Amino acid sequence: MEISYTDHAERQIAERKIPKEIIEATLLEPDAVTEGRFGRKIAQKAIKDRLLRIVYSTENGAYIVITTYYTRQERYRMKK
Repeated sequence: MEISYTDHAERQIAERKIPKEIIEATLLEPDAVTEGRFGRKIAQKAIKDRLLRIVYSTENGAYIVITTYYTRQERYRMKK
């Protein structure tokens, strides 16, 4: 599946030093996916003591990454 990144996502990924390999692995095999705002989805994966969250949409079968960030696992309840 094709994965593209918005300019905002590219900046955030660089600033937060999140490897694209981890982002792509999370999109393809998330621990959970929740509904986001504006019809977007949020893929989540526990990585060590943090939770990686990827806000994305899909278009013509491709993922479009809006933003991604690490947070504390306790902050979000994981739903599959």
